[in-house]
Amino acid sequence: MAIDLFTVGPFTVHGYGLMIGIGFVLAVLIGGYRTKKLGLSEDDFTNISICVLLFGWMGGKIMFIIVNFRQFLISPMSTLGSEGFVVYGGIITGILSIFVYCKIKKLSFLTYMDMMAPAVAINQGLGRVGCFMAGCCYGKPTDSWFGVVFPENSLAPAGIRLIPTQLISALFDILLAVFLILITRKVKYRGMVSGIYLLMYGVGRFIIEIFRDDKDRGMVGILSTSQFISIFMVIFAVCYLYFVNKNQPATEYTLPADDK
Repeated sequence: MAIDLFTVGPFTVHGYGLMIGIGFVLAVLIGGYRTKKLGLSEDDFTNISICVLLFGWMGGKIMFIIVNFRQFLISPMSTLGSEGFVVYGGIITGILSIFVYCKIKKLSFLTYMDMMAPAVAINQGLGRVGCFMAGCCYGKPTDSWFGVVFPENSLAPAGIRLIPTQLISALFDILLAVFLILITRKVKYRGMVSGIYLLMYGVGRFIIEIFRDDKDRGMVGILSTSQFISIFMVIFAVCYLYFVNKNQPATEYTLPADDK
């Protein structure tokens, strides 16, 4: 567990950034393989992945600034320069980037949303391992055997046994990615895979937030900011799934004509 792994000249490799990078590469490789198997364009998948990474990062950073706006007003550069990131901001702008790209290229938005969902979950899972290395997103104190004590140079409180919410989140995200991959050819409608991702992630994130203790991220009443957003994410996912089921024939998962 370390924020900084090693330094080469003027460059320092951070654990969080490294795991995000590894997660992105792994997500693209797995997603590219699945794209090829389903007969989709690997180039379009790669381009969409890059768009999701760039705009997702921007959205996550913007949401982080919004959540920590008081700190941003006090010290704008330190807030911008930190590794702070709000996943939900990245999800929102990531979805928008997929929609815009598919509109411009005249591709099936629902099909590529389904392809991206497991890849995003994989990247999130590896990113949470990076959180564990840095000590951010830490859990509440516990006396349980699975509690983790973070060192002095960590972002988490040192010398206290804490619930490893980062690793719980990582495991949840990876298992979610595997589940989404397994059901891809089992679903009847395009868009169901991504809809299930949004629904399950919203529910899972709400529950995991109960055990987190980094209250400086902001609160909305008795809910953390992420729990508050999770409620709307679940509502959106239910509406999204209803729309998907309502507007497509109940046939085996097939590719639309413009993607074959």
